[in-house]
Amino acid sequence: MNIAQLFTDKAQEQPERTALKLDDLTVSYQELADASARVAGLLVARGLTPGDRVGVMLPNVPQFAAIYYGILRAGGVVVPMNPLFKAREVAYYLSDSGAELNFAWHGMIAEAQAGAEQTGTEVIEVDPTGFAELLASHEPSDAVIDRAAGDTAVILYTSGTTGSPKGAELTHDNLISNIAVTQSDLLRLTSDDVVFGGLPLFHAFGQTVTLNTAMSTGATLLLLPRFDPATALAMLERDHATMFAGVPTMYAALLGVPDAPELPDLRICVSGGAALPVEVLHRFEKQFGCEVLEGYGLSETSPVASFNRPGGDRKAGSIGRPVSGVEMRAVGNDGQEVATGEVGELAIRGHNVMKGYWNKPDATRAVLAEDGWFRTGDLGRVNEDGFFFVVDRLKDLVIRGGFNIYPREIEEVFYEHPEVAEAAVIGIPHPDLGEEVGAAVSLRAGATVTGPELQDFVKQQVAAYKYPRQVWILDALPKGPTGKILKREIIAPASADTAAG
Repeated sequence: MNIAQLFTDKAQEQPERTALKLDDLTVSYQELADASARVAGLLVARGLTPGDRVGVMLPNVPQFAAIYYGILRAGGVVVPMNPLFKAREVAYYLSDSGAELNFAWHGMIAEAQAGAEQTGTEVIEVDPTGFAELLASHEPSDAVIDRAAGDTAVILYTSGTTGSPKGAELTHDNLISNIAVTQSDLLRLTSDDVVFGGLPLFHAFGQTVTLNTAMSTGATLLLLPRFDPATALAMLERDHATMFAGVPTMYAALLGVPDAPELPDLRICVSGGAALPVEVLHRFEKQFGCEVLEGYGLSETSPVASFNRPGGDRKAGSIGRPVSGVEMRAVGNDGQEVATGEVGELAIRGHNVMKGYWNKPDATRAVLAEDGWFRTGDLGRVNEDGFFFVVDRLKDLVIRGGFNIYPREIEEVFYEHPEVAEAAVIGIPHPDLGEEVGAAVSLRAGATVTGPELQDFVKQQVAAYKYPRQVWILDALPKGPTGKILKREIIAPASADTAAG
């Protein structure tokens, strides 16, 4: 068993078809297979043995796929890293994973080398010409090393909202199973499909739902190294994309592009990574005529855990039902399932759940029970039809004077205002109530609405204890590498009804 085999089998079936496309550059399945075999040969020449970890610090470029599959072909473990990392972050990932080798994109090589110097890790610079020459100097290793189902294939580091990032160990079985159910339950790709590849490939969502699923089905992956909504729309139109995968902020950004083209070739759009505001979903479907299927998952679940299904089996605002072979439930503090409709912590069990956190047995035991149930840290509920709804992150829950307030509920109201582009509701320390509700908002181009006006808009639609007592307007909300809004970086102004940022 080896994830790379899914790709190499497809390359043998259709060597001349286009695997990757980046603007005018196209890479066939055969060319990608050859490059990955030479990466494997390079690694073997440097003494890599099965189970050794190798860092990959690249944007969405063809070399990422070649290196990714090359490491796996040689039996190694991929440690993906954000190419925008600074030296301190690079050093942590390399040190924690024990990677002795790191492939780094030439545009970010200085930070990669500075971090590697702290850990004694060898850095291989990747650029369009020099790297090709390096690979040409090595004999290809055409074999795909057989790995056990439970062997680690990829270590994906979590975002580290509390403490240092932890490396989720995803096995070959985790990922192969997740690719299979993503394909059968949701995407149903063929070799005629053209997949938008703007999600970072160093992240679980981009790796499973775009790269691995596309390469295992013979589809073409359109690479976009840095997401820009106008560029993305032009690419989708030019290359006749049939599938779009994105996070909610991408959908909102596409809606903000003036004179957007029609996209008649789009047949499926999927959203994950964070809750998709229902208003954004409806606007997108109305403008582009393609249904948006929202799903849910985490790095620790490979990542796909649940999804709305195509063809009408969906419910707006929900994360759908668990994918095949996966169980989900909402549980209380005691770990027991709560009643239908009640809010509890979402727990997941199935073939997608990680092996554990790399070298962190205590952290693993805190979230992963012996019977296989993984506690997600997300609050949710399930309705009588089996559809799950994420209410909020457990950490994001605001408790105001003893009342539980779920930020997502309030954010949904903000998104209903026509001049709001993005909204994030957070808890602000309060001496008497414990926490007060605050909201940071960014506006659409040309908007004139004020903070107090938005506050009043929300106040008219929710209970008195829920509406935000502080609303401040920012040029843009802080985001992580996948485009997810980072609430931990939002700080309320000392006094705000509206404060420019």
